[in-house]
Amino acid sequence: MINKLVKKIEANKAPIVVGLDPMLSYVPEHIKVKAFEEKGETLAGAAEAIWQFNKGIIDATYDIIPAVKPQIAMYEQFGVEGVMAFKKTVDYCKEKDLVVIGDIKRGDIGSTSEAYAVGHLGKVQVGNNSFYGFNEDFVTVNPYLGSDGITPFTKVCKEEKKGMFILVKTSNPSSGEFQDQLIDGKPLYQMVAEKVDEWGQDCMGDSYSYIGAVVGATYPEIGKVLRDVMPKAYILVPGYGAQGGKGADLVHYFNKDGLGAIVNSSRGIIAAYKQEQYTAFGPECYADASRQAVINMREDLMNAIANK
Repeated sequence: MINKLVKKIEANKAPIVVGLDPMLSYVPEHIKVKAFEEKGETLAGAAEAIWQFNKGIIDATYDIIPAVKPQIAMYEQFGVEGVMAFKKTVDYCKEKDLVVIGDIKRGDIGSTSEAYAVGHLGKVQVGNNSFYGFNEDFVTVNPYLGSDGITPFTKVCKEEKKGMFILVKTSNPSSGEFQDQLIDGKPLYQMVAEKVDEWGQDCMGDSYSYIGAVVGATYPEIGKVLRDVMPKAYILVPGYGAQGGKGADLVHYFNKDGLGAIVNSSRGIIAAYKQEQYTAFGPECYADASRQAVINMREDLMNAIANK
């Protein structure tokens, strides 16, 4: 799957992943009204509104982006109905040939970790049959429990030729409370990056590993260091746009081939119609605003990479 992701990034000239992290407050009123008329002001109604909102954005952007990243918590807050909307979103994105990164941030050990890996990436055995559960192409994983939490995912990734992005240095302000702590003079995030590189060497695609890393856009100098530590790991970079990251800040996340990183934007794209520069589109054309936001982000990133 890493090979497919790289090829789609090259074909679209867009190292972009759209974060499908919908809140009800992002959904235009006309979509909510229709969903509530059909299913009431209920969890089912909220989930239907989220699904229709997602579908509009996917339809407007699938031909110019390589990947999407639905954050499962935004769906789980609506209970079982929300999880069903998550699954419908994953399936629809795959119908559109998009690479799907399930932002699940799981981290556990033993049979629990195995169940997470099988449920999201692999197949579960039911009698004589086996079935995919959520069937994402990549997932995000928390490495805090060490190799015991990573190995079950690695096993499924090898079997299914899928991948994961391991949290290394996250973009939130308090990340340094743990991630920046020095151990023998070296920050913890660098030690995690070294393990990512080690784990990834056993899971190689053509040029890059199935095992990548999450490194926030808000720490470009750290990104420069970690790029050297993990030369074969794709880096998923959250924090573009709404969290302050710009293309010029992110050039160090990319290798000399212009590859090696994929940059996430969530509300900066899916809620673009609420931003001043896109207000002319209006709520009815929210998806067109999202498409324009992708085009603008692509131009910003590609110009930055070209001038690196």
